[in-house]
Amino acid sequence: MGAQARHDRLAEILGPVLAEAGLDLEGIEVTPAGRRRLLRVVVDSDSGVDLDTVGTISQEISAALDSTDAMGKAPYVLEVTSPGVDRPLTLPRHWRRSRGRLVQARLAGGDEVEGRVKDAGESGVTLEVDGQDRVYEYSDLGRGKVQVEFRRDADVDAAD
Repeated sequence: MGAQARHDRLAEILGPVLAEAGLDLEGIEVTPAGRRRLLRVVVDSDSGVDLDTVGTISQEISAALDSTDAMGKAPYVLEVTSPGVDRPLTLPRHWRRSRGRLVQARLAGGDEVEGRVKDAGESGVTLEVDGQDRVYEYSDLGRGKVQVEFRRDADVDAAD
């Protein structure tokens, strides 16, 4: 089975399991790891993903995979994780889940915009840029990226 066919088959198997748990499938990656393979499944939801959820869904994914031949006969290690801060913002749900965060994105014209996500809907996102709310259609934005902030101005205000 080719890599794309395996990916599609895994997504077909895992999709319903994750949907029942209220999770979105954000990525599937199969990589060699010595004599085994590593199957990394990235999941997310609007309320985030905690360790208890990861533990429960790992067992459900494992059971679903064990009932099929999707991973073949070779041994593999299953890793279930949530997206990291470096995940690109490409879908409306990614932008929605980044409310309150500082993000940067390339505009269709080549410029870049940096602002805090105020709101995100099905067609676009509202960013606070230099104190002003600006609405951008997703079609006008390239991939967004969350900017890591070690200390926000709100944190400074709260300390005073």
